[in-house]
Amino acid sequence: MDINIGERLKEARRGKASQHQIAELLNTTQQQISKYENNIQEIPCRHIITLAKYFNVSADYLLCLTDDKSKKW
Repeated sequence: MDINIGERLKEARRGKASQHQIAELLNTTQQQISKYENNIQEIPCRHIITLAKYFNVSADYLLCLTDDKSKKW
């Protein structure tokens, strides 16, 4: 089974922050974060950038374009 963006977000978040904390970071709701993690709704680009910085990983990693977490910028 291929990993998807929602699973990658959940994996990055696990043990580091709650859905509620991520919702506050992104100025949204916990319910919205749940929708992102369950692939019910797409994550906006601006949130991908914020999350990559917060988790100290590359945006490509969050977008499942690579399994390499290191930032390339």
